[in-house]
Amino acid sequence: MTRILAITNQKGGVGKTTTAVNLAASLVELGRRVLLVDLDPQGNATMGSGIDKRALSRTVYQVLLGQAQGHEVIQTSPRGGYDLLPANRELAGAEVEMVGLKQRETRLKDCLRSLADHYDVILIDCPPALNLLTVNALVAAQAVLIPMQCEYFALEGLSDLVNTVRKVKAGLNPGIEIAGLLRVMYDPRNTLAQQVSEQLKRHFGSKVFDTVIPRNVRLAEAPSHGLAALAYDRGSKGAQAYLRLAEEFIARSGMKEGA
Repeated sequence: MTRILAITNQKGGVGKTTTAVNLAASLVELGRRVLLVDLDPQGNATMGSGIDKRALSRTVYQVLLGQAQGHEVIQTSPRGGYDLLPANRELAGAEVEMVGLKQRETRLKDCLRSLADHYDVILIDCPPALNLLTVNALVAAQAVLIPMQCEYFALEGLSDLVNTVRKVKAGLNPGIEIAGLLRVMYDPRNTLAQQVSEQLKRHFGSKVFDTVIPRNVRLAEAPSHGLAALAYDRGSKGAQAYLRLAEEFIARSGMKEGA
């Protein structure tokens, strides 16, 4: 069964795209067939996958508006080994244009239904907002992965996001669950980071991934080369951390070996 995972947090700069790209590449490394959906108008996951968003004539924007089929738009990351539904700035207009459409919350779900059989895992990189694009991701997904920094204000934002997931579960997608919280850009020397990390574990328990993503220069450098960290510097702490996350995700999801 295909696992569909929305990677979301309404705060910007918390490592959503870094997580999406590196988790996709790491799952491929572990033998999984992966589709990454770039649902952010900034198109960072597209560029970070080695695909020039400026050169694309069709993206996920056309798919959401019913102007193209998903399989017609898919690109393959040259060095990541995963497939990608790309995005660019056109997607910024999709929310306004989708308001008047029927079943506007299920547009992405309908698209992924026709693609799911070809993949073991579908990852959705959400925009840094709780908007109609994010709602489409939450309706399409079976579970949510929340990357977050261990900072005070991150806890406040987390509460809003959890409430949004509950509303989607109650009204639009009764099967959605929180797959886990991922601590990113973590510095164990920071006392506040340690305290917030402990709070997360006390409150959310096993929902907090054991894997912690450290602050790592290689993770920050890799996107400018259109590469995941595994392809940029396989031995870096960041690349190895995401590989461990992929292993933990597979174990938690109950996915069989090689499937």
